[in-house]
Amino acid sequence: MDKEQLKKRVCEAIRKNFAETQALGHSIFAEPELGFKEVKTSAKVKAAFDALGIAHEDGWGHTGVKARLKGANSARTIALLGELDAIVCRKHEASDPVTGAAHCCGHNGQIANVLAVARALKETGAMGLLGGDVVFFAVPAEEYVEIDYRSGLRKEGKLRFLGGKQQIIAEGGFDDIDLAMMMHVSSTKNPNGDFTVGASSNGFVGKLIEYHGRAAHAACCPEEGINALNAAMLGVMGVNAIRETFRDSDCVRFHPIINAGGDLVNVIPDYVKMESYCRAANVEALAHYNSAINRALRAGGAALGAECVISDLPGYLPLRPEPHFRDVLRANAHEIFGDANTVEGEHSAGSTDMGDVSHLMPVVHPWVGCVSGTLHGADYKVFDEETAYVKSPEVLAMTIIDLLWDGAEAADIICREFKPVFTKETYVKFLEDLTSGK
Repeated sequence: MDKEQLKKRVCEAIRKNFAETQALGHSIFAEPELGFKEVKTSAKVKAAFDALGIAHEDGWGHTGVKARLKGANSARTIALLGELDAIVCRKHEASDPVTGAAHCCGHNGQIANVLAVARALKETGAMGLLGGDVVFFAVPAEEYVEIDYRSGLRKEGKLRFLGGKQQIIAEGGFDDIDLAMMMHVSSTKNPNGDFTVGASSNGFVGKLIEYHGRAAHAACCPEEGINALNAAMLGVMGVNAIRETFRDSDCVRFHPIINAGGDLVNVIPDYVKMESYCRAANVEALAHYNSAINRALRAGGAALGAECVISDLPGYLPLRPEPHFRDVLRANAHEIFGDANTVEGEHSAGSTDMGDVSHLMPVVHPWVGCVSGTLHGADYKVFDEETAYVKSPEVLAMTIIDLLWDGAEAADIICREFKPVFTKETYVKFLEDLTSGK
């Protein structure tokens, strides 16, 4: 059997198993869970692996599940990732009535894709013709939400980092993986569905900002108080004053909200709490601009004699897709989606913890257009389930076959030419230094 024949057989299996893939996607959609709490979702993944007779390990990043299919030899290992968690969107019709969690992020589709590829490779005996292993990794907590909860886990020593892939990297879950790939759904107006090969995206540092002042009567004796709200406003204005120094190519974003800004209108506010991200397109810019923003925020406190306390939290690193890996992915997308429905994509100001993985190994992160409405919005709906649950895993499976065919030659070339930014150890140190207040 040659490579193209194997691809055809695996794709036929994916199409044959559409009902099972769709059922898993719908089941996860119906029971959304937030990050590091995905107990039911993790159980569904483990049950699916058990049904396929694929051994797995659980407990990665608390709720993650890792499985492996071995090839004829293990020259290289490719990981196919899917994310377990949902977001909070209380107005979505399928949201959890208690937590507000909803899968209007499309992560249920990712997990279904992972299992679709695993099932097809197992059922067809494809691994016996491939020169490397495939890891199927269901990972927790991609959405950067419930910061106070996760920060509490971190203080208790239960978490090192607040993102699922970050945590698993630190735990060693990627130590035996050479390349990684995943997909994400996207909104589209194309009735045929489409495939965006994927481009770079921003990273960010999470920020909790507090201003501590002194209360006083707002009319009778404001001079005896220290207005924390005014200090916060000056801090934000300070950041606005340095925006002209932000290079366009660095794609910097700072978007604060005020969580607490005073209790009574006739009392000088003595406490203000803000939350924000500092986003940028590369790690050097992220470190540089985060430091500059912190100086501006602290200057607002200093101007009024208020204390400014900034807690920088480990966010995500910018996404750096590997070009040659993308070439292989693109060729298969053209075959399944057609030239008219395959697009390149542009740099995104958004963020994903797949960016962290991309600093350690070659990755791709395509976007599959099969959703109407808005990602993370109440009107989110998958309108093209064939694209979501058949065409998408076909592209992923074909890419895996290309990379692991002929003794994993293509994967080996990509890995040998790839220059990682970090080792696991230097990555962990970088994140810790970035968020240490230096």
